[in-house]
Amino acid sequence: MAKKRQRATQVSKGTTHQNPDRLVNRIAKQQRREYMQSGMRQYNQLLAYIKGKRVMLTIPNPNTNETNKRFIRVPANEVWKTVRRR
Repeated sequence: MAKKRQRATQVSKGTTHQNPDRLVNRIAKQQRREYMQSGMRQYNQLLAYIKGKRVMLTIPNPNTNETNKRFIRVPANEVWKTVRRR
């Protein structure tokens, strides 16, 4: 086996994330971020709840002492007390 080359520091070539697959992943992540923050997500959750599906909501944790769990997932029927259509 050859001996590894010794150097004091490694210098970056300045080219990162040039892979086209990574670009697609970044675009998909951005679209997901936009959808999760939009009103369409809540609208779709409400439609699913009305249809009788089991919907989970993410809400701020009411117990402020649990600092490692800032948000918790709860069933929608605990938050929304309205009557569902059957």
